[in-house]
Amino acid sequence: MIKNKSDHSTIAEFNKERSLKLTSQHYISLEDKYGAHNYHPLGVVIDRGKGVWVWDVEGVKYMDFLSAYSAVNQGHCHPTIIKALTDQAQKLTLTSRAFYNSVLGEYEEYITEFFGYDKVLPMNTGVEGDETAIKLARKWGYTVKGIPENQAKIIFAEGNFHGRTLGVISASTDQDCRDGFGPFMPGYEIIPYNDTDALEQAVKDPNVAAFLVEPIQGEAGVFVPDDGYLKKVEEICKANNVLLICDEVQTGLARTGKMLASDHENVRPDILILGKALSGGAMPVSAVLADDEIMLTIKPGEHGSTFGGNPLACKVAIAALQVLKDENLADNANNLGKLFRTEMNKLVNKYDLLTLVRGKGLLNAIIIKPTKDSKTAWDICVALKENGLLAKPTHGDIIRFAPPLVINEEEIMQAVEIIDITLAQFS
Repeated sequence: MIKNKSDHSTIAEFNKERSLKLTSQHYISLEDKYGAHNYHPLGVVIDRGKGVWVWDVEGVKYMDFLSAYSAVNQGHCHPTIIKALTDQAQKLTLTSRAFYNSVLGEYEEYITEFFGYDKVLPMNTGVEGDETAIKLARKWGYTVKGIPENQAKIIFAEGNFHGRTLGVISASTDQDCRDGFGPFMPGYEIIPYNDTDALEQAVKDPNVAAFLVEPIQGEAGVFVPDDGYLKKVEEICKANNVLLICDEVQTGLARTGKMLASDHENVRPDILILGKALSGGAMPVSAVLADDEIMLTIKPGEHGSTFGGNPLACKVAIAALQVLKDENLADNANNLGKLFRTEMNKLVNKYDLLTLVRGKGLLNAIIIKPTKDSKTAWDICVALKENGLLAKPTHGDIIRFAPPLVINEEEIMQAVEIIDITLAQFS
């Protein structure tokens, strides 16, 4: 115990003793004791990060192949983004939308010109973006399309993941998200993903306002639809006066080798949802973009957020988007994604444990065949961690690989070597 603040030797001894206790297990125990048990993290405690790399509290270095679910596309602690954050943080962080501020208009002009839409509605998290898009679609359905009051329908795809609010789990087919949380939101219809015939049938209902879809289903295990699927979806929606809403929270912002995954098929959604890497991982920032006919259906007092469009977020988002453009990260994702899948396919041929590799850009996944002793994707991810690479399984038999887009070819090949070595342990 420190009896006197001036007793430096005692303080030094105290700090030394305390530092010895601050192991990974210490931090894991704290979360387990004081935090809600709504996540099941891999057993690593990350303390700092730079670019593609992170270090745990013991100083062990790892390659990050999850990128905070694609929130740090620009790499950990990108200096341009951090400078924008710290500069603005010393000036003004929050005013709420009760007043104008000197940054929001600049950001709105920047992002709307960047993506080619009339208007943006700024929010904080990806799921808030989805909720905002659903509200916009319903309001447009009533005020523009003429759907009878309270009869608007939104179509969703099986296997979707749009977040975990009640509004979007009502459209989920994942029982882990739904069990114990009903009753659910009315006015939703779920159709098979990658099935344009099902969409054509569903939109025959004149009360359908919108189809909300991920261009690639990330959480479902990087499920890439057939070539031409999204373009056909766009045509069906236009022909039936139904809004196409693309959730690009995970697939957007250069992740799949284009600035937007919908760009691969030259599709322009009526409503575009962005989040995650819109801040480069520095803070929660999301955005919903649409043209005036849709966006201006919502009037003052009908939707908003205290933090949505705050000056700090606006400056960070401008910097994050500029980094994607200046560093050609979409091209890097496209080129290195092809290399990564080529190398992974070699491992498919090498190991019976692997059944398939799929992906686009640097959003990829491998499918694991469970072994006779019940080894799963989780076990492999634990072993990958021990070998210096961090990834996370989804749906039991799938491992998603999504490194920061600042990764280079040497680092990609280093990751391939780690994956190879790890899989050999299970063969």
